[in-house]
Amino acid sequence: MVAAVVAVAAVAAIGTYLTAPRPGGRMDPASTEPAGAHALVALLRDHGVQVVVAHNIADVEHAARPDALVLVAQTQHLAGDSILERLAKTPADLLLVKPTSRARAALAPVLRAGGLEMPDSFPNCALQEANRAGSVQFGPTDTYVATDQRPVTSCYGGVLVRYRDGTRTITVVGDSHFMTNKGLLRAGNAALAMNLAGSRSRLIWYAPQRTEGETSRSATIVDVIPDRVIWMAGQLWVVVIALALWKGRRLGPLVAENLPVVVRASETVEGLGRLYRSRRARDRAAQALRTAALQRMLTRIGLEADTPAPAVVSAVIQRTDVSADWVHHSLFGPPPATDADLLHLARALDDIERRVTHS
Repeated sequence: MVAAVVAVAAVAAIGTYLTAPRPGGRMDPASTEPAGAHALVALLRDHGVQVVVAHNIADVEHAARPDALVLVAQTQHLAGDSILERLAKTPADLLLVKPTSRARAALAPVLRAGGLEMPDSFPNCALQEANRAGSVQFGPTDTYVATDQRPVTSCYGGVLVRYRDGTRTITVVGDSHFMTNKGLLRAGNAALAMNLAGSRSRLIWYAPQRTEGETSRSATIVDVIPDRVIWMAGQLWVVVIALALWKGRRLGPLVAENLPVVVRASETVEGLGRLYRSRRARDRAAQALRTAALQRMLTRIGLEADTPAPAVVSAVIQRTDVSADWVHHSLFGPPPATDADLLHLARALDDIERRVTHS
């Protein structure tokens, strides 16, 4: 009885473990999240493919052999050139899933970004794996074209590209969504994923979920930006420049507009005076009064605005019967200390200006 209970408990525990949700990142072979790849790995194993999960580059090198296929995804986590160089030297075939521009240049140097083109849902190529899958629904994807005259098989408008590199076959696909747990459910996505990843009896799954390796140079954001984003940014700049040129030519002459409200000069003066008073800015108020009085008097006595103070005082006393000290103190003296002093200064300036005007 006890043995039966233990057996039932063991079976229940194993079933719970196998069916329990398993979190993980994108293309994680153990993750049951929508972006994980547990479903594809399980299907491959059910069809007799030996799937070896590589957690680092050393695992890849240990498991790789000429009759194997290395699936490389999440290449944005591969820091430094040494890991890419080691991947390029493995004897196995390569399946590059949505590689970064740096990874593509190192592992598939005969290809370059093909620009922003809408992917074709039908293969339209001679690749058997694609033709057996038929129509496929890709997510946001990159496309590729050959950089030279080397024979390249291009499917789905350049999303899937394959070529021979010596004894190895290099396959590059610009999208990973069709391989994920969520993406497998659409159209012929599962068939294409199975055909590509299961083309060999031994598959080495290498999709690092964290940064691996050390970089010998400062990491830049350009290394992880998809090629299509760079193309999109370039096209956006062209649109902005064209729009600026188009709008710039529409500029016409300036048009005078009437003020919505007419404010009398007296109200402006009173408002400015109240502002000075609220801030106790007697120095600024005195300077404004002296500057205005000097501007009006200098015009009448024939002096320039930059005339020295002694010359101004001399010219003023020649036209009036007041003392030089009083004129100098009123026009160029220190700021008033009190509001009463400011009032006396205003009256003195008014008196001097009136005398000059009537002289």
